[in-house]
Amino acid sequence: MCLLAIQYRLVPEAPILVAANREEFYDRPFTPPSIQSGKPRILSCVDQQSGGTWLGVNQHGLFVGASNRPKISAPIAPRSRGSLCRDLLRAGSARRAVDLALDELATSKYDGVNFVIADAESGWVVHGGDDYETVELQEGLSIIGNSNVNDQRDERVQLASRLLTLQTLDSPVKFLAVASKVFARRPVAPDRPSMVLRGKTRGTVCSTLLSLGEKPRDAIYQFANGAPDETKFEDYSPLLRDILSRGLRESRTKAKAK
Repeated sequence: MCLLAIQYRLVPEAPILVAANREEFYDRPFTPPSIQSGKPRILSCVDQQSGGTWLGVNQHGLFVGASNRPKISAPIAPRSRGSLCRDLLRAGSARRAVDLALDELATSKYDGVNFVIADAESGWVVHGGDDYETVELQEGLSIIGNSNVNDQRDERVQLASRLLTLQTLDSPVKFLAVASKVFARRPVAPDRPSMVLRGKTRGTVCSTLLSLGEKPRDAIYQFANGAPDETKFEDYSPLLRDILSRGLRESRTKAKAK
């Protein structure tokens, strides 16, 4: 995934709102969102080449998204960044996932990567290039592509930021409605930034819209299995609500047992 917008803690009933487009080789297969086996339960797509993922949510309400990042000192035989994304989704909280990400990136096993990691308690961006650092998400909109979060030099990041701040997105419905149009924006002219990319061998292959709130029944997960300017979003919210409800029940059971 190469472009992700997260609106964090700006809407009280939905502190995590996400829109994301993934760019990849057209012939690299992946499965649509499904609940993964094991605990905690995770809802994500699966990259069939690496077995990992680039975006998902677990039953604790932890969101993790990944994008590629240039790296000069790349390893000869890197471990899959998607596999690390999957491992981070097994964490119990955003802070634990950040710690795991930093520990793993310090091993120099990976190509360059950015992670967006957030739950109701905290939100972070982990930059994993030739150096690595964490940036705490501030309240409001943050956008990340293949460089630093909110990079002023990235034309796509700046275009997405401008289009997503033309009006106040003060509800999950508003955010998802506007973001679905913004992230489906086609090229308007040669050499101009756009949300949907089309190259000869790679381009925008799918898109995700996500809303995580205080109550599992209000969660939303929509997925376009193709470029969003040509492919309709399908609703996977029942799957997300199922794992979040399961997580809530397990937390309550543990609390009663103490």
